[in-house]
Amino acid sequence: MSDQHAGVRYVVDDVPAAIEFYTTHLGFTVRMSAAPAFADVVRGPLRLLLSGPASSGARATPADASAAGRNRIHLVVADLDAEIARLSDAGLDFRSDVVAGPGGRQILLADPAGNLVELFEAAR
Repeated sequence: MSDQHAGVRYVVDDVPAAIEFYTTHLGFTVRMSAAPAFADVVRGPLRLLLSGPASSGARATPADASAAGRNRIHLVVADLDAEIARLSDAGLDFRSDVVAGPGGRQILLADPAGNLVELFEAAR
C-alpha cells in the first residue's frame, strides 16, 4: 500500500457540517469531497472518511453499531488548556471534564454527528 495515512471512517448525518467542524476547529484539510455523500479529510497521518447517509459506508453499517460508544479518534495537542479555551470560544461543547493520568491529560468533544474526538496532551 502506498498511502501513508491511517484511515478511520465516521458515519455522519451532515457531511458539509462535519467538514466544517474538522477543518475549522481541528486542523484537518480536505483531501476529497463528494458532499453531501462523502468527504475525505486528513491531519498528518490520519485520514478521516466522513460518510453521509447516501454513502456506501453508511449503508454497510449495522443498526446496532451506529452508537458512538467509547471509540474515538485521538488527537495530540501541545497545550490542552489553550485548545479547550479556543474550542469553547468557538461554541463547541465538551462531553467530559479533563481527565488526568500517568500518561497525560485528555478531554472529549463530539463532532456534529456525535462521533467522539479525544484531545490529548502528553505528560511532561
